[in-house]
Amino acid sequence: MTIKFAAIGINHGHIYGQCDLLLKQGAELVAFHAIEDDLAQAFSAKFPQARRVADKAAILEDKDIALVLTSAITSERAGISIEAMRHGKDVMSDKAGMTTFAQLDELKRVQAETQRIYSICYSEHFETRSTVKAGELVRAGAIGEVVNTVGLGPHSLNNLARPKWFFERAKYGGILCDIASHQFEQFLFFADTLDVEVVSASVANRHNPQTPELQDVGDVHLKAPRTTGYIRVDWFTPKGLPTWGDGRLTILGTEGYIELRKYIDIAGRPGTDHLFLVDKNGVQHIDCSGVELPYGRQLLNDIRDRTETAMSQAHCFKAMELALTAQQMAEANS
Repeated sequence: MTIKFAAIGINHGHIYGQCDLLLKQGAELVAFHAIEDDLAQAFSAKFPQARRVADKAAILEDKDIALVLTSAITSERAGISIEAMRHGKDVMSDKAGMTTFAQLDELKRVQAETQRIYSICYSEHFETRSTVKAGELVRAGAIGEVVNTVGLGPHSLNNLARPKWFFERAKYGGILCDIASHQFEQFLFFADTLDVEVVSASVANRHNPQTPELQDVGDVHLKAPRTTGYIRVDWFTPKGLPTWGDGRLTILGTEGYIELRKYIDIAGRPGTDHLFLVDKNGVQHIDCSGVELPYGRQLLNDIRDRTETAMSQAHCFKAMELALTAQQMAEANS
């Protein structure tokens, strides 16, 4: 069965990756709704098979569409997702899936009532081959039991060439809610538990007074029964770095460690998705460029079979609960 999907809200470029994950697995993109003509023009150029609809109701009321994607303004994603689930659609949202605890609570309630699948595409895991490979190695016991992770998520502001909403706290949700949701999800995955607490959190605007609601740096300490973690996210990528951010993840185990240089190896190796494994046998660099990204395939199978193989619903919500908790804690202490 070919699954048809559509997009409502395409304000963040992550929507392109979300669509590609499904198209590569044989799903059919049939429609999209966007009020911004410039964004719609670019989207149509990339995906000419998708018809633009003037009213999102044309998507929500189309019984042939099984899945709705959204990468709308962050504060609007929860409302779109809730409306889609109430119309019998499964949902794949860009991160962050919501910006408030009230939205999270409503999403949980509607998901439980409708029994629809609500999934967040955490791209630094599900669209990143080195992260997937690290998961395979950890599950195979390559570094023993995981005792600590360090997740770093630096990003580039591109000379502030971003839409206005991106600099409004109420719309983007804060740096820990937004960027760090990636790192919270990865901590849950590698610690292999949902029993996690936020120990400390901070946010600040250190160098962008012209955009006072932007938080340009934040960090968090996490604790699970047998694993601890540290997260740092920021908007301080230097202009000289030839990519948008030097995203890294270090996973310390009882018998070795793994370090990921996800988007660039500043030591000079070309390409992305560099994985370094250090264990009792020595040190090795693993090129992950050929690793399969299973999330799209798994999510489509979950839609067909009503299973939770791509990511459990509890895991999806817990990552955002931690992000919102850390955001709240950080702002209370700032």
